[in-house]
Amino acid sequence: MRTPRSGRPALHGRNLVLGISGGIAAYKAAYLARRLHEAGAQVRTVMTGGALRFLGEQTMAAITGRAVVTTLFGSDQAGPSPHTELARWADALVVAPATANVLAKVANGLADDALTATVAAFDGPVVLAPAMHTEMWQQPATARNVRLLEEDGRCLVGPVAGELAAGDSGMGRMAEPEDILASVAGVFDDSLRGLTVLVTAGGTREAIDPVRYVGNRSSGKMGHELALEAARRGATVVLVTTTTPPDMPCSVEVVPVESAEDMAHQVWARASALDVAVLAAAVADFRPADVAGTKLARSDGPPRIVLEPTPNVLAGLVERKEPGTTVVGFAAETGGVDRAVRKATTYGADFVVANDVTSPGSGFGTDTNQVTIISAAGESTPLEMMTKRGVAGAIWSHVSALREDEG
Repeated sequence: MRTPRSGRPALHGRNLVLGISGGIAAYKAAYLARRLHEAGAQVRTVMTGGALRFLGEQTMAAITGRAVVTTLFGSDQAGPSPHTELARWADALVVAPATANVLAKVANGLADDALTATVAAFDGPVVLAPAMHTEMWQQPATARNVRLLEEDGRCLVGPVAGELAAGDSGMGRMAEPEDILASVAGVFDDSLRGLTVLVTAGGTREAIDPVRYVGNRSSGKMGHELALEAARRGATVVLVTTTTPPDMPCSVEVVPVESAEDMAHQVWARASALDVAVLAAAVADFRPADVAGTKLARSDGPPRIVLEPTPNVLAGLVERKEPGTTVVGFAAETGGVDRAVRKATTYGADFVVANDVTSPGSGFGTDTNQVTIISAAGESTPLEMMTKRGVAGAIWSHVSALREDEG
């Protein structure tokens, strides 16, 4: 979670309503409430009847220090109109878990219980953490509701793939409380507003023939999370990627590329218009010098492939950028950060983010990452293992602090 230069977390002093609906993931809401409280927020809880079957209201009352709202009628927990009172009090509203039923209600403006009525009466930021079985998440109706919610400006965090209820597994698991916490903090963070940022993602493919290529195992997940987080913080984003990203908000322009040459062309052409560039793509260092015009045949025997260097996207951007542009490089290593330190001190980037792709939980395609931030002077700051979304937040916070220091 971002900590402003004042030293106070982004949620310090905020009033938050935590809505809990009826899914097994409701048990995680207790920990989320604790973490929101530890971040300095005041938390009040509203629970559906289904949620009460999974989590006791006394538990939430004990954590938050406030009575839980469970009904619109026959209760003096929040006065004669609990939903409007909660809506006026709140700075943001969080629903975790948000079942398929709740997503449908909120998307279509239904308000037939205390939780959905509070959402309907609230005109501030709403963070939804979907949680349901895979089959429910994949329903066309759910997809339509998600699109409606995003068009209405709701912030969705998750779901993710993992263990579900009744021993099942798949897409639909609620995002972890730490990631939800980061999303809630993010709705109050506009540190990148007014900036144009460029992010690269994925591994480039260098053609051998029309069918085969030289490449690497990068999934693009880290770069995609960086683009999403920049958009959440108010930036206008250009995402230059070799892999298909998840759905992006309208403030993100997606530019598909394939090779290092393609990526260099797209990045360098935009150099003069950028405030920040974060080059997270795994760009191939070499490519075949001669590309066959037709598919190479096995019957012809193993081909002799001569490699030549690809364009250095980072170095070329540093040469072309305008004064005041912040440039961040990435270095995927396989043990130690010595080469990453050399990259940070010689390429002219403001800092480099290094990670060991052989470390458990930190390699290509994982949902987590453990990185080290290396300054242009070669000073290393290792970060703890966290989700790639959490890493993205830490990187953008570092960018913001650096730009503030430099005026």
